[in-house]
Amino acid sequence: MFALCQVPSDFALTLVLELVYRRVLYSSDQQLAAQVDTEQKQADLKAFAAHGCYGTSVITALTAQNTKGIQGVHATPPGFVAQQITSIFDDLDVRAIKTGMLFDAAIATVVAQCLKTHVAQGALPPVICDPVCVSTSGHTLLHEDALQVLISELFPLATLITPNKPEAELLLSKMGVPDVEINNLDDMLSSAKKLLSVGCEAVLLKGGHVITSIDEVVLAQEKYSGLKVIKQGMLGDNMEIILVNYPEIAIENLELVADVLCQKSGSTTIFVRPHIKSSSTHGTGCTLSSAIAAELANGSPLEDAVANAALYTHLGIQAADPIGSGHGPLNHFHNVTKILIPQRTETNPYPFTRLLIEGASSSWKDYVEHAFVKQLGEGTLDRARFIHFIKQDYLYLKYYARAYGLLAAKSTSFGWIRSATETILNVLHEIGNHKTYCSTFGITEAELESTPESAATTSYGAYIMDVGLQGDSMKLVMALTACLLGYGEVGLWLKKQASTKNSWVMLEGNPYKHWIQEYSGSMYQDAVRIGLETIESYAVADPPSAQRLKEWQTVWERCTRLEKGFWDMAMQLSE
Repeated sequence: MFALCQVPSDFALTLVLELVYRRVLYSSDQQLAAQVDTEQKQADLKAFAAHGCYGTSVITALTAQNTKGIQGVHATPPGFVAQQITSIFDDLDVRAIKTGMLFDAAIATVVAQCLKTHVAQGALPPVICDPVCVSTSGHTLLHEDALQVLISELFPLATLITPNKPEAELLLSKMGVPDVEINNLDDMLSSAKKLLSVGCEAVLLKGGHVITSIDEVVLAQEKYSGLKVIKQGMLGDNMEIILVNYPEIAIENLELVADVLCQKSGSTTIFVRPHIKSSSTHGTGCTLSSAIAAELANGSPLEDAVANAALYTHLGIQAADPIGSGHGPLNHFHNVTKILIPQRTETNPYPFTRLLIEGASSSWKDYVEHAFVKQLGEGTLDRARFIHFIKQDYLYLKYYARAYGLLAAKSTSFGWIRSATETILNVLHEIGNHKTYCSTFGITEAELESTPESAATTSYGAYIMDVGLQGDSMKLVMALTACLLGYGEVGLWLKKQASTKNSWVMLEGNPYKHWIQEYSGSMYQDAVRIGLETIESYAVADPPSAQRLKEWQTVWERCTRLEKGFWDMAMQLSE
């Protein structure tokens, strides 16, 4: 298979060797205008188009196939393959090359000869060789006599080769490596290093056929000095409010897949992602290698190109709708479709919440892991600082309850009115607990009511009331849930830290133990869960524009910083 990619004027140009099923047309403004599609597996040209590249193709073979498998393959005469390649090179400025299904030794030899001729005429652009040998359905796509041609003639010209597990095992056996079996991450690492001996600049051993775990990744890091690990598609720090409801997506509980990139320079990188149980995997390998070629054509360094392409392919599987009765295609255009908030999936159950936290990750971390919080966990927080804090928290709750009253007034359904009203009742219940708790520190109700508001309390309270008076009710939801979810995250973070070996969190004898248990406990976490479901359902029911989403994120981050201001206020009391 041999295809070439080119784009108009200021777009990157890519040459790709791949089986052609589709012609992609571009309009004068360089946007994708139309597609002529008569076959299912159009992975390569779709991937190029999705990355802003124009693909031109050299047909090495035709197939009869559907999602259930390949029923027949008809090879192109080698001379005509050469004529197609020459035609492209004579006219277009090629920026990257990708080989796919080359079918037999004659075609593979012609491809290698044409590339060598191009080398003699000038510099060869990056070459990605995908050694397509066997289809997902088990159909042989490369004659055995072509393997040696790939190894001796084509791979030495390659910037990168991208075999999967069975292809790597087959190639290594042809290279004289005995009894090769790739069953785990350590096998992948050693096999990728051995494959470098074919003369290519780098090897990407794809891990879709090998399930691994974070424990294996850690062991690999301990065994191989300098090994770099890039995690993709997994939750980051300070998302315990999500993990407490979905512990199965915690990294230690996930089934993972890993792609191993070994470079001739000596560097090795593992790209780790959650394994997706999906039948929409037809053309995954072609998509990945084509996306890498497009990234290189667009100027990305190799490691970045692989990282971006791997994540693009992962999300394409995740975003795919089932097509056909077998292995359907992934969604190649997920990255050009304007979906601001991802759909809920098994590994991303609260996508909107995750988007909010990741978008304000620095502010969120500063708030959750604040010195005030750490001293609470240690039990070393100055008593006067804590008393000052809980007095101001009491005053803030008045603003909070009134803001929910505004939300009830803005609500357009009885369900949302009820939810806001129940929250007000919960706040009133919390006030009772608050008074009781304060009494244990010698603080009377009269003292609570007579305490002057601090600047931090007034600023925060005034801000949420101001947001509530604005037109967009979702902005008010953002302001209110930042507080609700924030306290839930702090409670769970301290609880998690307390469960670690030789923990710095000391619960026994801690004067703030009740506070920690209150916000990490089931009653408060039930309220957090309702809050999570509420904001996710709001986002689905009223999908935002890009500008509106930015406004929501701005409110969320502002309230996160105002929450942190409460901790700052307490810590600065004696300064």
